[in-house]
Amino acid sequence: MFYEIRRYQVRLGRRAEWVRYMEDVIVPFQSSKGMDITASFVDEQDEDAYVWIRRFDDEAQREALYAAVYESGQWKNEIGPVAYDLLIAENSVVTRVVPTPASPLQ
Repeated sequence: MFYEIRRYQVRLGRRAEWVRYMEDVIVPFQSSKGMDITASFVDEQDEDAYVWIRRFDDEAQREALYAAVYESGQWKNEIGPVAYDLLIAENSVVTRVVPTPASPLQ
């Protein structure tokens, strides 16, 4: 099992709009496809930063969920274009992490 910690840079002054879109559209859509979204955050020190965490059982599950989400017509035609308009995609950072044996996130 592992987590993805995803850090996004939102276009200047649009973070509130991004958070609404994440919470109203992206999270429900991805959850409906089976994605386990563990948490989401705004950065107190960077007014245009957003962080969220997703959990995967293994690489096979991650690949299947990525396909279900990102290869869907709804993502390609509706959700993705809005998301990419709100983000500076080239500044996104995705980090994969594995919990330590004593971590509560098992």
